[in-house]
Amino acid sequence: MPKVLVFGTGSLGTCYAWALSNAVGQDNVTAICRSNYEAASRNGFTVHSTLWGDNLTFQPRIARSVAEAVQQLSLDTQQFFDFVVVAAKAVPTDPSIAEIIGPAIAKGKTAIVLLQNGIGIEDEYARLYPESPLLSTVAYFPATQVSPGVVHHKEVELLHVGTYPADAPQAHKNTAREFVELLGKGGATAKLHDDIQRKRWAKLLVNSSWNPICALTRLRDREFIEVSLDLGLGAENDKWGDGVRFIKDVMMEIASVAQAYGYNDVNEETVDFQIGRAAVRDLPGVQPSMLGDAFEKRSMEVDAIVGNVVKLARKKGVNVPMLRTIYLLANGLSESFSRKKLQG
Repeated sequence: MPKVLVFGTGSLGTCYAWALSNAVGQDNVTAICRSNYEAASRNGFTVHSTLWGDNLTFQPRIARSVAEAVQQLSLDTQQFFDFVVVAAKAVPTDPSIAEIIGPAIAKGKTAIVLLQNGIGIEDEYARLYPESPLLSTVAYFPATQVSPGVVHHKEVELLHVGTYPADAPQAHKNTAREFVELLGKGGATAKLHDDIQRKRWAKLLVNSSWNPICALTRLRDREFIEVSLDLGLGAENDKWGDGVRFIKDVMMEIASVAQAYGYNDVNEETVDFQIGRAAVRDLPGVQPSMLGDAFEKRSMEVDAIVGNVVKLARKKGVNVPMLRTIYLLANGLSESFSRKKLQG
């Protein structure tokens, strides 16, 4: 059976660790845990899902670090992990996550799966491990870790998967297909794509707009629409109101960058569809991950989700003044959390 290492067992990592445990057996899955280490070691994990079922418990191997996970594996006959699934948030660390997972990567054998948000996050992994299959993913999976090792999931469950780069060797594409099949065997839904970046850009319409805006305002998406309905900033007969018009303007900037990189189907029609999803939600709406981080005063994925879009826009000469402003403000907010911790 394939051996799987899951680096990062928050809400998303825990749920996909459950699916992979179903596929390969929980003894063949190792979960790297930090804040939830004690709870996971003692009780395993529990997933409550409106789609998969309630009270789903499982107990994979638990390790505090990659080194410990590799040491556990060395006691087995197989000496390497087939898949390393990176489900930690894409925030800057020193050393970087790409460097931290190094001991678990067998040259040309271990596939790296990036279960992370953002754009332009694959380059360091591709540079450090050029012979290893690199799989990039886009998850539509609203889940929250409500207590250490306990996750609630609802509404939708889909993982888009593809190689990085899109023209990777056929052997790497075969590995991507194998990973999709494992998830299907484990009860999850995954789709294989020739070019996963198209899906990344489409999701960025939501992530690069709602995530930082909700964090900066401390409001969920539907709450932001509600409090911004009639501020007198737009046309009198604007059915959506000023808040939605603002969100659309930001999304259109993101779409313009996607189009500059050849993804012309990330357009106004796609933007309107994504806005409509939020506009029809019941109050209070969805809490994006950055809003949760802001409430807890944790570092946010500002660079991966917003900053990289601004930098890619600059390379193509695309003007994104609203997104650039949001990036500066969200980066300042995220930085303030770490500075306050250092100051005590």
